[in-house]
Amino acid sequence: MKKTTATLTVQEKIRLLTGKDFWHTDDLDGKIPNITMSDGPVGLRTERTGEDGKTFTIPAVAYPSIQALANTWNPECARVMGECLADDCRDRGVELLLAPGVNIKRHPLNGRNFEYFSEDPQLAGTLAKAYVEGVQDSGIGVCLKHFCCNNLEYDRLHQTSDVDERTLRELYYRPFEIVCEAKPVSVMCSYNRINGEYAAEYRKGFDFLRDECGFDGAVVSDWGAVRDRTASVKAGLDLEMPHGEAGMEKLARDLQEGSVTEGELDVCVGRVLQLVQRLKEMGKGKENKRTEAERAAAARGIAEESIVLLKNNGVLPLKKDALLSVSGIYAKPDQTDYLSGGGSAAVRWLENTADLPAALTARGFSCAYEPAFGVSVVHSFRQNARTAVLNAAKSDVNIVCVGTGGRVEFEEGDRLTMRLPEVQERVILDSAACNPNTVVIVFAGAAVDMSAWEDSVAAILYAGFPGMGGAEALADILTGKVNPSGKLSETFPLAVEDVPAAGTFRSAGVTRYQEGLDVGYRYFDTYDVPVLYPFGHGLSYSEFFYRDLRLSLEDGRVIAEYVVENVSGRDGKEVSQVYVGEDVPLVYRPKKELKGFSKDLIKAGKCVKVRVGLDFRAFAHWNAARDTWTVTDGVYTVSVGASAEDIRLTAKLRVEDGKFVL
Repeated sequence: MKKTTATLTVQEKIRLLTGKDFWHTDDLDGKIPNITMSDGPVGLRTERTGEDGKTFTIPAVAYPSIQALANTWNPECARVMGECLADDCRDRGVELLLAPGVNIKRHPLNGRNFEYFSEDPQLAGTLAKAYVEGVQDSGIGVCLKHFCCNNLEYDRLHQTSDVDERTLRELYYRPFEIVCEAKPVSVMCSYNRINGEYAAEYRKGFDFLRDECGFDGAVVSDWGAVRDRTASVKAGLDLEMPHGEAGMEKLARDLQEGSVTEGELDVCVGRVLQLVQRLKEMGKGKENKRTEAERAAAARGIAEESIVLLKNNGVLPLKKDALLSVSGIYAKPDQTDYLSGGGSAAVRWLENTADLPAALTARGFSCAYEPAFGVSVVHSFRQNARTAVLNAAKSDVNIVCVGTGGRVEFEEGDRLTMRLPEVQERVILDSAACNPNTVVIVFAGAAVDMSAWEDSVAAILYAGFPGMGGAEALADILTGKVNPSGKLSETFPLAVEDVPAAGTFRSAGVTRYQEGLDVGYRYFDTYDVPVLYPFGHGLSYSEFFYRDLRLSLEDGRVIAEYVVENVSGRDGKEVSQVYVGEDVPLVYRPKKELKGFSKDLIKAGKCVKVRVGLDFRAFAHWNAARDTWTVTDGVYTVSVGASAEDIRLTAKLRVEDGKFVL
């Protein structure tokens, strides 16, 4: 029998609106089923309590970070990761996955950027939607997070993100809006305030999700984000997590005093009951699609598509008889948190598979290895930088593995700098001085300032946080078995000072989003500010030629069709990107904005015809005067490129009396 609000006492209703403990909803002493939740956007962080009373984490498959997943630009990779995570959840009795995060990368020093997809809402929303579909179609629910404007960890429990309505609509709400098409069963509020209102009490935002995005699930608090349980109930926050005795007492007291009604409680209780019932129904009859070994193989496949070749003077792929030197503790770390971010997204790997020297040796290469430096420290007794440089001098190709990891990038803190530690930069520069064929592999979850050494090396691979399959994926790319196809999902600026958000007002309680729409490539492109590597950049061992852009109309949409040809002798995948810009806007608009993309496998010497649909919203801006989306009459340019900077094709169209004219 399905329970309804009418079958519950007032006290049971109050109990149901808070967690039973840290990871479960209340079962009302067996009267209703409860649900089990877990962190784990890139691998489950399932906690258990041992017989000794101590908490431990169950090892799990470690997938590439969300940031690395975004670098695939491949919705199918996102869907596969979701399916694999659903299998992991089922194995561990988890019914609600607290993921994914779709917050926009406004500032490169945000400590949680490795958990988020992109600086662009279209890319973030599209990939997150596929991820959610993968999880939920497999019988497990998701909790989409963090709604909203949690774009720095700085004082996240108290500070307010002051953002104008148009910027909210076009950037920070947009990925949530796209993902809501996949019907996530729940959304998690953030800790911070939005324009002075705590996210747990942000009725305007919850109304946007429910009334405009079609969200029909439950709103869940981030853990400890509720300040006033009555105010959050009246705003529409359904479930407080974890268990909150003080919140229950306040609700009971305020109900008695009349400042909250039982009817208001019933609205939230109804959505929690619906969440429980929905999850139980979703899981019925569902079985795992992949074994654990197959999930680990999928993690490796995703890593292969996520790794970005930033620079290459021809040294890659490696020649078969090349004598190699490998240095840097990230090539063979003794702890896996060197290759992943910290906090709620941390994963205890099933096994430490990170051994690039061994992977290269297994592929027939002679390889000398030296750790060279410790993690984020200048002095260490176990590493010898001089040996690394000597090895480089003796080798044909020198590979230096550098990065950040969970001690630099983590929840509750922001990075202090975009630069790598000095000891890492020294090894790059010193070994490159001895060997011009130096390849740098960067393990990091966000943009890195490479200005000190980028010109001194022959090639750069951005591995991100690639998960358990990272070493094998890198070895296959280095040796040419796999053709790199990842592209950057965020701009790499020359320096953090070049980012508009870095110079905006911030005090003990307020962060002003003064840059408005000028986030990421929107700013650098519009104001012609040089960057290290642009949004969407990524090289291949193949060469691609773009041609024959044609616009047409179909069912009220603009269809962009074009041809991408592989003019090399090697099969490869290419990510082509479609941008839209208004030539003479009536209100301020960035020069161009991403509105579609396609990743296609193109055989050597062959071509593919790509077709990308652009609907009304691809051309619209939020009209603050009318509180609606508007397409202004005028001229628009549709651009197709290999990156935000590398535009290959353009075509124009007009809008007259609200209609597209070609």
